[in-house]
Amino acid sequence: MEPVRVGLVGAGPWAEMVHAPALAAGPHTTLTGVWARRPEAARALAGAHGAASFERLEDLFAASEAIAFCVPPAVQAELGVLAAKAGKALLLEKPLAADLDGARRLAGAIEEAGVASQMLLTFRYSAATTRFLDRVRRIEPFGGHAANISGSLRGGPFATPWRLERGAVLDVGPHTIDLLDAALGRVVAVKAHGDPLGWVGLLLEHESGAVSEASLCMAAEGETPPSRIDVYGRLGSASLLGSDLGDVFPEVARQFAHTVRDGGHPLDARHGLRLQEIIEDVERQLRAG
Repeated sequence: MEPVRVGLVGAGPWAEMVHAPALAAGPHTTLTGVWARRPEAARALAGAHGAASFERLEDLFAASEAIAFCVPPAVQAELGVLAAKAGKALLLEKPLAADLDGARRLAGAIEEAGVASQMLLTFRYSAATTRFLDRVRRIEPFGGHAANISGSLRGGPFATPWRLERGAVLDVGPHTIDLLDAALGRVVAVKAHGDPLGWVGLLLEHESGAVSEASLCMAAEGETPPSRIDVYGRLGSASLLGSDLGDVFPEVARQFAHTVRDGGHPLDARHGLRLQEIIEDVERQLRAG
């Protein structure tokens, strides 16, 4: 299979650390170019990987079979619609959008255009996660707990404006909810308490009858443990540590190439929309106090 020509929208720290090198490394994808709202950043990132930079988004679309996004959620929702209308497959960051209306517009545009989409829910591309979920299916699970604790809001490359405004629920919530959903069954109800800029606790009910809890925080001080999920069942238990992830991004690129060629992926924009619906419910409860 010929490498898929992927254009990158965004040139911030995560694009520099993850998207550009993973897409440029091959063998399943090639980085055709970079567009960003700061042209100088696009030129620098593209030049580091032997790709072109584009000043017009339409020109990036024309040069690419597919588009990867690494921009704030509100920008992804806005520009993702344009990429879908241009007939491009989309590699999308989580969350799908900044709010439920934006997520609905983007998912609707993707469906209307009939293009493929794939969410970069990092944990799901790890071999350790695959082994964990295989183990979970064998233990007749009835409950579990997940924790994602960090100090990202205190500074560093991920203390970005949208994270500082919205906190842990919008940023790490999709990862955590998605893992519990995959392990214990479709989430059908959630109860939330806490502060998204401090500590948030979630109680999730699953279609299977299982229940789970999640703790989310991005305001911790000092060294924090790796994220983890523990699931318990009638025939044993299973655990997944964030430190077990290893190098997942070549697998993301490999799967995205197949998504572009074959036309579908289970972690598509519809899945991202369902996660956004849960996040919207959580944030509504937290606002209500």
